[in-house]
Amino acid sequence: MMFYPTAAAAQEAGYRPCLRCRPEASPDLGAWRGTSNTVSRALALIEAGAMDGGDVDALASRLGVGERQLRRLFRQHLGASPVSVAQTRRVLLAKQLIQETLLPMGEVALASGFGSVRRFNETFQQLFGRPPGELRRSRRAETPATHGITVRLSYKPPYDWDAMIGFLSMRAIPGIERVEAGRYARTLVIDGQRGVVVVTPRKDDALSAEIHFPSLRALPAVIARIRRVFDLSADPILIGAYLSQDPALAPLVAARPGLRVPGAWDGFELAVRAILGQQITVTAARNLAAKLVATYGEPIEDPAAVAAGLTRVFPSPQSMIGKDIAAFGMPGARGRALEALARTVAEDPTIFTPRADLASAIAALKALPGVGEWTAQYIALRELREPDAFPQADIGLMRAMVDGAGVRPTADQLLARSAVWKPWRAYAAQHLWAADPGFSQVNPVPLNRTPTDDRRVA
Repeated sequence: MMFYPTAAAAQEAGYRPCLRCRPEASPDLGAWRGTSNTVSRALALIEAGAMDGGDVDALASRLGVGERQLRRLFRQHLGASPVSVAQTRRVLLAKQLIQETLLPMGEVALASGFGSVRRFNETFQQLFGRPPGELRRSRRAETPATHGITVRLSYKPPYDWDAMIGFLSMRAIPGIERVEAGRYARTLVIDGQRGVVVVTPRKDDALSAEIHFPSLRALPAVIARIRRVFDLSADPILIGAYLSQDPALAPLVAARPGLRVPGAWDGFELAVRAILGQQITVTAARNLAAKLVATYGEPIEDPAAVAAGLTRVFPSPQSMIGKDIAAFGMPGARGRALEALARTVAEDPTIFTPRADLASAIAALKALPGVGEWTAQYIALRELREPDAFPQADIGLMRAMVDGAGVRPTADQLLARSAVWKPWRAYAAQHLWAADPGFSQVNPVPLNRTPTDDRRVA
């Protein structure tokens, strides 16, 4: 019997994707995770569409590595080339859409990233030994296309839905987000297209994502963002077992075994929330964000948005340039920082994409107006999905690590203490925050901050 690390590796070896076990519905996991952050960053870019209009050399350049090195890392950790991995993702998404929706085959090809219907048909004939239409005839679609596109997004259990939805609920901005116990809805902008996503839990180790977007080409990117925000690629068993080796974290992991790190929908939005939340409560920061959205966020009139009680999208960087943002009720320096941030991001929209390593990502983020070490680490943790990002100057983390005498560690001491949690320090931070009863209500700031330094995020 032969075992392969990924579906792409099996396909390169000449094996066809299984029609019975449906590999496209499985979580994106592998024993290699945590051993190559470069591969993780590359996969995040591929999932967001980096290979749809580019090549391996361009992907390697974005990651700050050579093309040969990237190919070697993919072969070592995934058993396949970057091109094969990208094609496998397109094929498995197309197969899922065929079997879970009633989209016409031409729209399936478009939605899954194929350049043409002909290429789509050829690929399926080659991999499955049959045309794509036969896959649909063998299965009953779950939802009609007239109700939007609904896909099943799997995860490896356990999954702490209550913790995730509680985090998002406290920070939900009226107009662009609406959160209920079993339902999360929000507006989203992808490549200038405005749409709506509605996420609900299922009982079969998966979330259900209802997606309404005018362009089917946006579908892979939308799915990638949903998976990022709800942290569906995490392996809680592997991460929990590693962190539980530390006696200080073991009881926290045991209490919340399915805890995930909530991601962000957009880097600019997250940075704005971070700066708005300086030294104020989560509720106050959310109210400021709501004023910003009501003034600068463009309206959305999609029927799905109306049905979900949503009215606007988050403001674009361009909409905030040259505006007196401080007039919303914040210190003038903070308003100027937000306007300068908008100007910087408008000039370089790639500022929030993965870099060669965590250090270079933090350096690039700290160059942004109003962003210090804490905020840079937090953006890396939530937006860049860096599993080892760790804002060591966070008061909540320090408070959670007091010793038996009630002495709180310094930032440097906490950083040294966190070394044993590598490469999963972001998850260690989430467990420590979850153990802090004040985390959900207050935006504490780092100790010994400078005037241009951080704020706990709204």
